Amino acid sequence: MLDVIGVGFGRTGTLSLKAALERLGFGPCHHMLALFDDPGQIALWKRAARGEAVDWTEIYQNYRATVDWPGARFWREIADAFPAAKVILTTRDPESWYDSAHRSIYEAAMAPLPESGVDPVFAGIREMSHEVVWDGVFGGRFADREHAVRMFTEHNEAVRRALPAERLLVFEARQGWEPLCGFLGVEVPDEPFPHRNDQGAFAEFIDARRAGSAGAA
Repeated sequence: MLDVIGVGFGRTGTLSLKAALERLGFGPCHHMLALFDDPGQIALWKRAARGEAVDWTEIYQNYRATVDWPGARFWREIADAFPAAKVILTTRDPESWYDSAHRSIYEAAMAPLPESGVDPVFAGIREMSHEVVWDGVFGGRFADREHAVRMFTEHNEAVRRALPAERLLVFEARQGWEPLCGFLGVEVPDEPFPHRNDQGAFAEFIDARRAGSAGAA
């Protein structure tokens, strides 16, 4: 049963938020990278992308929180399915978001696959991400910077309009523990806020999974 729903696009500090939520006891937290360990979900997300009915309690039965894609695409449905859950919109400057997303998750999704030896789970997640994110959210036009930034901005505005202030926290990872813990009603940990934004490490992880490296997970 979800207690926290992260509705921000990927590359808005979602991995940092995942680590923070799990540190605060709201784990496990769902994230796109979690699908490498739970590949049975890939088919469920593809069904959702095609507009077919899905059971959100089935998808999230083993999780207390969710952030990032693919969940952010279906934020309205998930928020309705778990009406008691609090919602966090991670955000950042739209232009810097686009630069970060383009050179990380978008390039990973568009890079050619090896002719042989590709990790089948990686291939499945990548195909699903096209249906959910790159074609689903951005209409196959993420390379058009103006269009992608507009979709990012409109998404954030839609979330703010749809959810009451008492249920929604608009959050940037640089703000640290205080606003997050205050919103969730928990004590602030006596340790630095986790920052998981190492683009080099992300690239190494993706390259290893694309090539089917057994130790990449």
